[in-house]
Amino acid sequence: MNRCVLSFLSLLTSLAAAEPKWSHLSSKNGGLPAPGESTQQTGALVADLDRDGVNDFVLSFRQVAPALVWYRRRAKGWDRYVIEKDFLTVEAGGAVYDIDGDGDPDLVFGGDWQSTEVWWWENPYPNFAPMVSWKRHLIKKSGATQHHDQTFGDFKGTGRPQLAFWNQGAKTIFLADIPADPRHAEPWPCVAMFSGRAGERGDQGKFLYAEGIAAADIDADGKIDLLAGNYWFKHTGGTHFLPIQVGTIGGRIAAGKFKPGKYLQIVIAPGDGVGPLTWYDCNGNPTNAIDWVGHELVDKMVHGHSLQVADLDGDGKLDIFAAEMAKWTEKRSDPDNPNAKAWIFYGDGQGNFRRTEFSSGIGFHEARVADLDGDGDMDILDKPYNWDAPRVDVWLNNGTGPRKRMEPSR
Repeated sequence: MNRCVLSFLSLLTSLAAAEPKWSHLSSKNGGLPAPGESTQQTGALVADLDRDGVNDFVLSFRQVAPALVWYRRRAKGWDRYVIEKDFLTVEAGGAVYDIDGDGDPDLVFGGDWQSTEVWWWENPYPNFAPMVSWKRHLIKKSGATQHHDQTFGDFKGTGRPQLAFWNQGAKTIFLADIPADPRHAEPWPCVAMFSGRAGERGDQGKFLYAEGIAAADIDADGKIDLLAGNYWFKHTGGTHFLPIQVGTIGGRIAAGKFKPGKYLQIVIAPGDGVGPLTWYDCNGNPTNAIDWVGHELVDKMVHGHSLQVADLDGDGKLDIFAAEMAKWTEKRSDPDNPNAKAWIFYGDGQGNFRRTEFSSGIGFHEARVADLDGDGDMDILDKPYNWDAPRVDVWLNNGTGPRKRMEPSR
């Protein structure tokens, strides 16, 4: 066997050995506190809400109260707190930002097809109580319904982030400046930055609606850009944005540097529909749609409502986590997609990916990849929408090691 072949086999062996060993915790077996009673679990966010240096996570619900719960990370495990004890029809999505400028992260969620509203919750740090709701404020309270996905970014280059949010009932993305005194200003002033289709119908069939939103500097000009549906949006002045189509379909969308070059790459999953999981590379001018070239990772992904970009194996190169829903039809007793898959695509930093199957037969929806236990590596959070709900799962990367950050004194 020649030296090149041996080197290649050695590389494969080292890559396989570097894969994380996952420790699975679930509310179904007592590994996590039960979320609540709702069988329609919508959003999931990760943030360090209590400023102890370790991430927590928040889940949202509709159907029955409570509308929001917080899983607060402790030295061992999580404690469940209620953020919104009342009933609200909260949609998937959500965003985190220090809206009132007091040094702690606040939360944004939008209403679903039954609601015309978008809300933000004021973090009461350091005065937390497990069953006391946070103060809720209105961002939007009229117009069309459904607000699936929000994000913050300084898209206009003003020096302070704005809130971008989908309003599916209006087929519009709105952009809202944070008021000078957000605790006493509602609703927020907002403008339509895009109206129209954004990949909700593709060659693979009908999608429910346009969705997906993210923020990244796509054209390397030093300004954060908005990504949504199957577009990225170039700010051209004032409240004007140029939409550049990247993919054939829209859905979940993210960006990252998967290979050397000036520009970021973009990856799109089908979200609430069926279609390919594809990453796109710009081989010319990123403002020219024809210069975006697709590379298919999965040819047919079924309701791929989970898409995250992160370095899961700690090799310094970005990987892609993507997963399917198992059930989305609430009136059915059996899963729509009983063999739902989840994958990790390990990147080599040169535009190549090694596909691995993370799970089969588990429903994922709005999954998040983040360090959930403070040991410095990437873990996975899953909250299925309607499959086996109420339920929440966490996969810890190589278990829980020593925390990499010290909790500040109080």
